Amino acid sequence: MKKNMGSADRAIRLIIATLIVTLYFTNVLTGALAVILLILAAVFAVTSLAGNCPLYSLVGFHTSKTKEPQGKQSA
Repeated sequence: MKKNMGSADRAIRLIIATLIVTLYFTNVLTGALAVILLILAAVFAVTSLAGNCPLYSLVGFHTSKTKEPQGKQSA
């Protein structure tokens, strides 16, 4: 799996996930919104730790600083 997320993107996702989890466990977030945001936080945490976002792959977007291999250049 090729990494398509840069370190800043990964850090921001982890901070957002941590914030959501903290708000949930301090009972600031409750109900259906809390469940939806916890699922989003889990997705953010997993993609951040893996360094790969499937949505980025679908749209051809990347925030990593790695360069494409020279054999894969487009004309």
